[in-house]
Amino acid sequence: MDSWACFQKRVLRIQPLDYGLVARWISFIPRGQLIHHTIVNTPPIKGEKPLGWGLHYLIGIVLALIHVLLWGEVWLNSPSILPALVTGIVTLIFPFCIIQPCLGFGIAASKTPSPWKARGLSILVHSFYGVGLFLSTWVLNYRFF
Repeated sequence: MDSWACFQKRVLRIQPLDYGLVARWISFIPRGQLIHHTIVNTPPIKGEKPLGWGLHYLIGIVLALIHVLLWGEVWLNSPSILPALVTGIVTLIFPFCIIQPCLGFGIAASKTPSPWKARGLSILVHSFYGVGLFLSTWVLNYRFF
């Protein structure tokens, strides 16, 4: 997923999501603000970028564990790409239906200047998350099992 984000930024010259915005959003929830007009107009918090990256990885690890619980030991011992891609695409529910609306970007980025571009990039990055699940499991299988 992060490899795709680097490619997107350096080759395609398209800025990936600033995970600091997610940390900013989460930090305002205990203060009683769940939904923002747009999160970019909300004052930044100290350390939001590293906190955002930490949340990004924590969420990715939790979703990977859920993937393993759902697909089981059979998939771990003999990984295939399709279940991993399904998991990657299913994880779009969170940004499209929860995070983006709460950040003020609308359901599935509907309030952004280029909603279909944002959706397409989200689909790509979450697909690469699925590819990463598959490749990491395949490599671990090849090396250790």
